[in-house]
Amino acid sequence: MSITKESELTGMKKISEVVGTTLKLMREYAKVGMSTKELDEYGGEILKRYGAKSAPYETYGFPGYSCISINKEAAHGIPSNKKILKEGDLINIDVSAELNGFWSDNGGSFVLGKDIHNHQPLVDASKNILRKAINNIKGGVRISEIGYLIETEAKKSGFKVIRNLAGHGVGRNLHEEPENILNYSVKTKVAIETFISTHSTVAVELNDGWTLVGNKGGYVTQHEHTILVTDNYPVILTASNEIWN
Repeated sequence: MSITKESELTGMKKISEVVGTTLKLMREYAKVGMSTKELDEYGGEILKRYGAKSAPYETYGFPGYSCISINKEAAHGIPSNKKILKEGDLINIDVSAELNGFWSDNGGSFVLGKDIHNHQPLVDASKNILRKAINNIKGGVRISEIGYLIETEAKKSGFKVIRNLAGHGVGRNLHEEPENILNYSVKTKVAIETFISTHSTVAVELNDGWTLVGNKGGYVTQHEHTILVTDNYPVILTASNEIWN
């Protein structure tokens, strides 16, 4: 959406603060031995306290308040009592929600406990690439330059990008124009959400109809902020998630 009134900026700031805080608290709450369902319900309670509604549940009927993907799941992981968190797991939590007609989205990957499987370099690459991409986004910058930056930085770190997962516009709906903000150089889109992988370049859907995994296996990390693009520096609306801390 294009923000044209102070009330719209206020609305976007409020919901962005909510989803960012929810992501941060869920990350801190995650413990070895906990199910992803328990973690998701904790996040759902936080959203309810703010009066916010889960975006994937409201929009798509997703079976959870948030998407929680573990290890070789790339995205859209379904919270489950059967998925128990373990030491060294690579976890991604994606939280998006609606409040008073405004929508915001954010996500982040992290290692639970000790990094016994050496996932941290992949996590760090994703976070650092997102920071560089956002720092280069402003009015007048060519969209293809941002996609090129993300793919180039991934390759420098020894990783790949997932080419069919993308960021998107957000504001009055969960997904708005531009619909596909990709992670590689294109002529018509900009990239502000990272999907960095060890082996795969395409995400494929499992039989549950939701969960995505890499086409060639391996691991995928994702980090996402909702930002306001200006003529100068972008405003990071979901900074409360503290994914760079």
